[in-house]
Amino acid sequence: MIDRKLILLISHDAHARAILRRELEAQGFLVGEAANGKEGERTIRRVKPDAAIADLQMEIVEGGERVIERLHEASIDTLFYLVTTGDAATLDYSLHDLGVTGMFLKPVDAVIVGQTLSTALAFSR
Repeated sequence: MIDRKLILLISHDAHARAILRRELEAQGFLVGEAANGKEGERTIRRVKPDAAIADLQMEIVEGGERVIERLHEASIDTLFYLVTTGDAATLDYSLHDLGVTGMFLKPVDAVIVGQTLSTALAFSR
């Protein structure tokens, strides 16, 4: 039996989630979705995905809450990636300190995301 890795997509943008979902499923991943940080946090705690990809824009959409910190606390054993715009890549806090594995810049190339996850997950377990 093939060990298919579970990826959780966390974003308020349903269209962006759908694009990533289609490509990741085509590459053999199992994919779950969460529409906001709170839903993502609950899902991470419940199903323990192999990796999670969250849109940093949620920080603004959800009223400035420390969404990334909460998600990291829930995903200690999960590889954690962010999707963001180039200007947001210069943040006032350390992504490393938050446990972020990596960052994908918008517009996201779904093929590259899948390849990155394949490589990272092959070495993580």
